[in-house]
Amino acid sequence: MAGNARRQRHVRLMFPARSRSRLADQMPPSITPEMIPLLRQGRSPMDLDVDDVLEQAGVERRDVTVPGYDGDEIEVTVLRRAGRTGVGPGVYHTHGGGMILGDRFVGLDQIIGWVTDLDAVVVTVEYRLAPEFPDPYPVRDCYAGLVWTGKHAEELGIDPDRLIIAGASAGGGLAAGTALIARDEGGPALAGQVLIYPMLDDRDQTVSTAQIDGVGVWDRVSNVTGWSALLGDRRGTDGVSVYAAPARAADLSGLPPAFIDCGSAEVFRDEDVAYATALWAAGVQAELHVWPGGFHGFDMMAPHSMLAEAMRTARDSWVARAFGV
Repeated sequence: MAGNARRQRHVRLMFPARSRSRLADQMPPSITPEMIPLLRQGRSPMDLDVDDVLEQAGVERRDVTVPGYDGDEIEVTVLRRAGRTGVGPGVYHTHGGGMILGDRFVGLDQIIGWVTDLDAVVVTVEYRLAPEFPDPYPVRDCYAGLVWTGKHAEELGIDPDRLIIAGASAGGGLAAGTALIARDEGGPALAGQVLIYPMLDDRDQTVSTAQIDGVGVWDRVSNVTGWSALLGDRRGTDGVSVYAAPARAADLSGLPPAFIDCGSAEVFRDEDVAYATALWAAGVQAELHVWPGGFHGFDMMAPHSMLAEAMRTARDSWVARAFGV
């Protein structure tokens, strides 16, 4: 009982009443399996009017059908600054949504500046979602799209030596898993991996997952829902691939440099810190930021807050350095 009281007090400190109310108005803290169809029909606070955003930013869009996993077809969208010519940096983007929600434009506002300010070409992939398409479909779709991007780099205007992978939340976990596959299967070389509050560990055993339970954005219940949709009865067992849950990887050597950020008040905090630590132990360069008081996705839900602006500035600075800008 005392332990529960301490945990609830800690949650109240991380999420003041006013913040909890605002979050609850936008998104339920706990997502259960039966809510997935309804959430897919609704509008998320992170949804954007894609065409309007691109037009205002002066960014061109091209949709392409490419080979996916197991002989199927998937779609990617290529984004570039209007009038761009020549060859420059590239970003392969894997979107967030807990493995169960979203499309390839989720997180667009996190990466659009890399197109307009750093002259990058972005390829964002429409991987198939769980539970209809459980593991290995999502990560293998992402890898298939990366292979296509690598093969068409010159045509896309991407310098293959300046291609990075980036994703947020589930997309961060998929980016990490895709980077592991690329290393193990001789896929396209990556100059870096940007893992934005990545979803890495299916085992539900960290301190932060116990703390963020019934509060905030994407809490413990939601996390179990997402992982269970992806893995089914394998969740938490020895039958889970490191490509699906990169936190399980024993060997992180030979991976590209990584940027990892998260908030101190989110489920993924401890697994993200542990992944950065494991990268360092393997001799891989990694930059880690844990933003105090930040909840999951706060840079998108509260983009004008000082904390969100600081988070984006640090992330964008790392990307610029990875591109050699």
